[in-house]
Amino acid sequence: MVFLGAGLFVAIFLLMTPQCQAFLHTSGESATSFIIAWAPFSYALLGILMMGPLVAGYLMHTWPKHEEPENPMTKYRRESPSADDD
Repeated sequence: MVFLGAGLFVAIFLLMTPQCQAFLHTSGESATSFIIAWAPFSYALLGILMMGPLVAGYLMHTWPKHEEPENPMTKYRRESPSADDD
């Protein structure tokens, strides 16, 4: 947490360099061309990746709640002496 601000500050200045911008631009173009070239498979993969968190959230929301089992030793517990027994 201490170096998060400093790291973000450095990252901003690194992203402003022309070499980094050119690298990001060529990476984006190659990813776009890959997705277009493998159209049916890449769209299915992107759909699976996008639906994954939604399905996980649905499963967590609808999962049955955990109920603590009853302690089996409670029926063997010794009763404390009451004042009425005197």
